[in-house]
Amino acid sequence: MLPTLLIVDDERSTREGLRSALEEEFDVYLAAGTAEAARILKAERIDLLLTDLRLGGESGMDLLESALKLPEPPVAVMMTAYGSVDTAVEAMRRGAWHFVTKPLNLDEVEMLLKRALRNRRLETENVQLTQQIQETRKLDRLIGKSPEMVRVGDLIRQVAPTRATVLIEGESGTGKEVVAQSIHQLSGRPAGKLVTVHCAALSPQLLESELFGHEKGAFTGAAQRRIGRFEQADGGTLFLDEIGEIDAATQVKLLRVLSERTIERVGSNTPVKVDVRVIAATNRNLRSLVDAGTFREDLFFRLNVVRIEMPPLRTRREDVVLLASAFLKEFAAENGRPVKPLADEALERLLAYDWPGNVRELRTVIEHGVVMSNDADIRLRHLPAFLTGAEGPAAGPASVSPGPEAFPGILNLQELESHAIRCALAAADGNRTRAAELLGVSRRTLQRKLNLLHL
Repeated sequence: MLPTLLIVDDERSTREGLRSALEEEFDVYLAAGTAEAARILKAERIDLLLTDLRLGGESGMDLLESALKLPEPPVAVMMTAYGSVDTAVEAMRRGAWHFVTKPLNLDEVEMLLKRALRNRRLETENVQLTQQIQETRKLDRLIGKSPEMVRVGDLIRQVAPTRATVLIEGESGTGKEVVAQSIHQLSGRPAGKLVTVHCAALSPQLLESELFGHEKGAFTGAAQRRIGRFEQADGGTLFLDEIGEIDAATQVKLLRVLSERTIERVGSNTPVKVDVRVIAATNRNLRSLVDAGTFREDLFFRLNVVRIEMPPLRTRREDVVLLASAFLKEFAAENGRPVKPLADEALERLLAYDWPGNVRELRTVIEHGVVMSNDADIRLRHLPAFLTGAEGPAAGPASVSPGPEAFPGILNLQELESHAIRCALAAADGNRTRAAELLGVSRRTLQRKLNLLHL
């Protein structure tokens, strides 16, 4: 397919002569004035514009300016019988690529147009390459070359430029928040904020105020109006982490926001329009919560427009080395240490371990190794104790449970709860989400117990 060329000149002999000389190399359109040229530019995709500066009583400069405002502007070359420096500078200043003087040398014109076209192609390729590099950098934190992670990366690229709501499911520590950050960065709204709400960390009353805001006097202690997270994220992205923990009343209000794109602050009946892209995440299976009657089916459908499932680390062991390498560099820089390699014995143990805490647990292990090693490398003895004592792939914190000998005499129920929570937190290295999983309760329940028992 030949590149398109629009020639604009009020002299018919000049137009026809140029067409005869150039039609083998270009798909040529002709116009005698600015109005006819404007119609062609609007109707056709023109690659090159060759126009005289003086078109009878009209100005080629005006045509140049209107052509350069098009969504896909042509490369413009100006013709002038008045080859003064001032005229050339003015044309270039307004966006012309180059100019030629009359009488025209047809070979020179053809060569100049081909150079202009090559220059445009190089500029386009450079823009595309820059965009690709930027996209790659925005996915830098999403580390992994396993088939599962390649699929996750492809899904992120596909969904990011759209407005679609995304549901990210996966075990705790798999990197769901990193996925949300990547979607936001690759979206058409990266200048807007990415606002995060950890739903399980708040009571239903606090969560409602946190999401939608409140008016002065809406409840005891509401001394002034407060803008909620939806309004803070206007023009950007709202990430709702642990969405499966929200109560029934908040589910209803969230469904309305997703349906109508409006919110009402607590204590107000005035709707407020918001332009927010919602990404939700959960370590629970929302479909099973719907079946159990604890999560609204209509809200599930609103959230589950596009579903991304983060694979657990144990199913993509080929990514352990890549992740460990990235974390070694990160924590060496953070702690002012040289980057040290993992000894073979340490690497073998990392590859054999089942990682119940997933990527988050691996980060903790690598940071521990970086801090504890004074040798030239990081050896098995530098890793946390639960790893150095592991004997098989399934060994680790998830298998820790206190036996009868752990209980000193007869304890009341409160003491038993306190002891169980302390054991779970110790086994989880203080990670409350993983400790809740070990105890078989939600993170919100664990947090409530911690407050009640003053732990």
